[in-house]
Amino acid sequence: MTTPTTISTEQEILEELRATLLNQLEQGKLDLPLLPQVANQVLMVADDPNSDSSKLSSLIQQDQALAAQILRIANSPAYMPRSPIVSLQQAIAWLGLNMLSGIAFSVSVQSGVFNVKGFEKEVKGLWRHAMTTGLFGKEIARKIRHNVENAFLCGLLHGIGKPVILHTILNLRTTSETKPTWSVIEQLMNEYHVQVGKKLAESWKLPDPVQETILMYQDHMYAQATSPTKGAMITCLATHMASFQLDPSSIEEDVLRTLPVVQDLNFYPEDMDALMELQDTIRSSVECMIL
Repeated sequence: MTTPTTISTEQEILEELRATLLNQLEQGKLDLPLLPQVANQVLMVADDPNSDSSKLSSLIQQDQALAAQILRIANSPAYMPRSPIVSLQQAIAWLGLNMLSGIAFSVSVQSGVFNVKGFEKEVKGLWRHAMTTGLFGKEIARKIRHNVENAFLCGLLHGIGKPVILHTILNLRTTSETKPTWSVIEQLMNEYHVQVGKKLAESWKLPDPVQETILMYQDHMYAQATSPTKGAMITCLATHMASFQLDPSSIEEDVLRTLPVVQDLNFYPEDMDALMELQDTIRSSVECMIL
């Protein structure tokens, strides 16, 4: 005689997962992924004023898969090399040390925390949004003459808690035999990604402006941020730009152009026009980064 399968409703599954996730957060038992070693070393090289291209090249060459991905990206139409790039030194000469550091960090993080078995299509969507936010963040920072690489990092990692929540949920054993749907997972991500992202940022010892951005990038929070990099404010607008690019139905363009953060950044209509005109360029850059 077989035991009948426990079939739970979507709401029951949501409540069980929410309770488990909250308990892990409160007890400090959340299983946080490690920052990929190469990504950690790239951060240190990028933050070292005495670093040079040879240090970054040597670091990347230690990981042949990463080196191959970087050469593929450097040769993509998004970066339009004059002739084929066959070495990391050529890639650095063409793209610049800062840009290549950002690419190396992004590839390393994507192959780590964004590498999830199950819901691959949805995870790629999370990655596209993260990358698009980072690239729009660079352009916004450039407009207001702030550190563009810091803005990229803030944008890329603002929602880093989301894939961690997905890893956690997929590893949980529940009383239900029914797997959670993406809508359940997405709701939990929206509710808890800031808290989980904060824990992860502390574990990874990310730069203070990035940690602040993870906590305060949302519309109702960025005004409380104190970092002179304005990472939270920049990322707030960048996330809206990313959402609009990836799903134009998510926000009307007129609403996007008149958001409070647009005014707080002292953006004029022509500044927003310039951002809008970058959509195809940013889309091309994001697609070449998909592994």
